[in-house]
Amino acid sequence: MEELTHFINGARVKGTSGRFADVYNPATGEVQAKVPLATVAEVEDAVAKAAAAQPAWAATNPQRRARVMMKFGQLINDHMDELAELVSREHGKTLPDGRGDVQRGLEVIEVCMGAPSLLKGEFTNDGGPGIDLYSMRQPLGVVAGITPFNFPAMIPLWKMGPALACGNAMILKPSERCPSTALRLAELIQEAGLPDGVLQVVNGDKEAVDAILDNETIQAVGFVGSTPIAQYIYGRACSNGKRAQCFGGAKNHMIVMPDADMDKAADALVGAGFGAAGERCMAISVAVPVGQKTADALVERLVPRIEALKVGPYTAGDDVDFGPVITKASQDRINGLIDKGVEQGAKLVVDGRGFTMQGYEDGFFVGPSMFDNVTPDMDIYKEEIFGPVLSQVRTDSYEEALKLTMDNPYGNGTAIFTADGDTARDFANRVNVGMVGINFPIPVPLSYHTFGGWKKSAFGDLNQYGPDAFRFYTKTKTVTARWFSGIKEGGEFAFKAMD
Repeated sequence: MEELTHFINGARVKGTSGRFADVYNPATGEVQAKVPLATVAEVEDAVAKAAAAQPAWAATNPQRRARVMMKFGQLINDHMDELAELVSREHGKTLPDGRGDVQRGLEVIEVCMGAPSLLKGEFTNDGGPGIDLYSMRQPLGVVAGITPFNFPAMIPLWKMGPALACGNAMILKPSERCPSTALRLAELIQEAGLPDGVLQVVNGDKEAVDAILDNETIQAVGFVGSTPIAQYIYGRACSNGKRAQCFGGAKNHMIVMPDADMDKAADALVGAGFGAAGERCMAISVAVPVGQKTADALVERLVPRIEALKVGPYTAGDDVDFGPVITKASQDRINGLIDKGVEQGAKLVVDGRGFTMQGYEDGFFVGPSMFDNVTPDMDIYKEEIFGPVLSQVRTDSYEEALKLTMDNPYGNGTAIFTADGDTARDFANRVNVGMVGINFPIPVPLSYHTFGGWKKSAFGDLNQYGPDAFRFYTKTKTVTARWFSGIKEGGEFAFKAMD
C-alpha cells in the first residue's frame, strides 16, 4: 500500500508521527493509500522553514514571481490528464469533472500571472505643500490554506496562487481524504521555479489544523469546508490575531418562474443538482417553482432526465454522469436523510437508495433522488445533504419564493430562471445571497471577479480569488513624504582636505 508524504522544502518528506489516515477509492470502497497525520512539532517545523524562505521570495520582484505562475500554468496544462485522474481516483469524480476541477483552479493561476498590476499602490502628488503620499502593498509573511475534499485541485490553487504571487509563503493543509493532488501541484510549482520552502504541504487532521491556528508566525488562514468548521476556524484564528476568510456550507435555491423555458430549467437543475454527486458548495439542492402548474411541468421533465443519469466509477468512461460519494459515512448519512424525508411526509419521486453496481458493490454509491412537496420544517430542507438529492419546494408567488431563499440561513449561491427582465433584476437586487445566477444554474464567477457567499456560508470580510485575494494576502503601508531643499538650491562643492 502506498504511503503518502508531506512536501517540505521542495521535497516529499515522510511523516514522523506514526499516525495515518486511510485514503479510499470511493468507487471500490478499498483503502488505496495511507496519509501521514502531522504532529504539532511537524507543523511548527514546516512553518519555521517557510518563514526562513519567505523574505527572499518577497524581495523577488512581482514580475519574476508572475513568471513562476506562467510556467506553473503551462505545467498544469501539460499534466492536465494526470491531475484529473488523481482527483478522480481519490474523490470519485468522473474524469471530465476532474478536468473541470483542475481547469477552474488554473484560471485563478492565469489571473495571478497579472499580479504586478494587482499589487500596485497609490500615489498622491502634493497632498500638502511639498508633501507626497503613497501606499504600497506588502506580503503578510507566512499564511495557511486549509482545503476540502470536494475540490482537491481547484481550491488549493485558489489559495496558493494569490498567496504566493503576493510574495507570501504558504502552509497548505489539504483534505486528508484527497491529498495526492495537492502534493503533485506542489511538485509542479517547484518545477516552475518556486524556491524551496515557500510552499509547504502538511497533511493532517484536527491536531494539524489547531497547530496552524495557534502558530504565532502564521498571519492569515483561508478555509473552505462545512459551516460549523468554518465558524470554528474563523473564531480561533481571529482570537489569535490572524486574518481569516472561511467559507462554509450551502443550501442553494433555484427559483423557476412560470414564464421560464422549462426544458432549459430542467436541464440546468439536473446538471447543477447531481453533478459531482451533489458534493459542491454551489450545487443547486432546492428547486423552487412558482405556481402549481410550473411545479408539475418541472417534475414531468425532471423525472425522465434523473432516471436516465448514468452512475459509475470514473474508469467507466466519459459518459458517466457522476460517481460515488466520498466515504461510507457520507453514503449512510445521505440515505438516512432520504429516509427522514419520507418519514416527514415529502414525496419521494425518484428513489436513489439501494443503488448497487456489479463489481463495485462495496463502493460508496448513492443513486439520484428527487423529492417533491418538501416543506421548510423538514430535515432534508434544513440540512446540507451534500449528495445527489434534489428537493422541490412548491410556492404560489414570486414573493413567497424570494422569501424562502432569503430566510434560509445559508447564502452561497442562488439562481432564477425567467424570461422577464424586471423579475430577474428585482431578484438580483433584493436577494441576500453572495452569488446570483440569472438563467444560469451555478453562478461561480470567473477568476478575475471574486467568489464568496453571505450569511452562514462565509465568515470574514473578503472573498476568495480575484482582487479580494490580493487584498487579503497583503497589508497596506502608507507613506507621507516631504523633502527639504537640498543640493538643487546650491551645494557645497569644495573638496574636503584629506586627513
